[in-house]
Amino acid sequence: MMERRKIDILCVQETRWKGSKARNIGRGYKLFYHGVDGRRNEVILKEEYARGVLEVRRVSDRVIALKLVREGVMVNVISAYAPQVGCEMEEKEEFWSVLDEVVESVPARERVVIGADFNGHVGEGNKGDEEVMGRRCNLKEVRDCKVITGESVARQHRMVVCRMTLEDKRRRRAKGRKVEPRIKWWKLKKEECCVEFREGVRQALGSREELPVSWVATAEVVRETARKVLSVFSGQRKEDKETWWWNEEVQESIQRKRLAKKWDSQGDEESRQVYTEKRREAKREVAKAKERAFSELYKRLDTKEGEKELYRLARQRDQAGKDVQQVRVIKDRDGKVLTSEDSVMRRWKEYFEELMNEENERGGRTVWR
Repeated sequence: MMERRKIDILCVQETRWKGSKARNIGRGYKLFYHGVDGRRNEVILKEEYARGVLEVRRVSDRVIALKLVREGVMVNVISAYAPQVGCEMEEKEEFWSVLDEVVESVPARERVVIGADFNGHVGEGNKGDEEVMGRRCNLKEVRDCKVITGESVARQHRMVVCRMTLEDKRRRRAKGRKVEPRIKWWKLKKEECCVEFREGVRQALGSREELPVSWVATAEVVRETARKVLSVFSGQRKEDKETWWWNEEVQESIQRKRLAKKWDSQGDEESRQVYTEKRREAKREVAKAKERAFSELYKRLDTKEGEKELYRLARQRDQAGKDVQQVRVIKDRDGKVLTSEDSVMRRWKEYFEELMNEENERGGRTVWR
């Protein structure tokens, strides 16, 4: 549903996941969940957003908060599940108190998005409440907000979709920067590519009247040969997809399906039938490719050489279950994430000053380091 509706972030309540963990659920999406005593919260992120997760706070069995960075903008996503009408007043007050603390802990310069089931009743319109519905400074970033019927993620729930445009003014100039293509050095693991690359370097150096006298010139010859033999990436990081099993047959069938999609513009029944048949054909080719790829994978894992690959898959699975994949930011003394370059430099300066001037007791003597 998220793939079809092009939804990047989804907050879900009252689900059946138990425990507190993160896991990949396929199709380029990652799930962060926290479930206790039937009150469970989930946040599902598209893979490109999941890579930017900086912190996950499972505050209580009713509140989970994620902090992530996207295009230089710090976004806080809060998923909450409020007590029902019949619950005790003490439980309701505790929930609102916890939610207030989480929201107040977010710095004013960061964005806050709350996807929650408040178990409340909303009247018609918002007359008189315009000033309290959201932070006024961020309303210009909201393009659309609506309820989608017929897409029930869980029972008795309807999905509310909000379209937002987040942009950091400080990083507008960086968007036009050209990305340098990268060489596919990993192809040297294949023997035929390695032989071809070695011969290419020999021919490139042998065709010169004089051999390069500096390493810079020699390295440029090696890189130029690698670009021709190994080819290059575009330099831009693409969305991670489970397409390692793709082959030429699958690519050709997908291409035929795309070409047959012209019935969308023409609207005649014959073109529509052709597209339907090509789509079914593509699904069959994908299923066959997956079956062959997994069969070959299982055969390799049964061999002695497959032990390394088995360990690699286990490490990948363990890494995918972690909330934060890579620590890329630092925090100040109060635990707030620092984003500007000046504040990061000041924090590093403070850290090293404290580290190098710390007083330690050793053997009855005071040691300074």
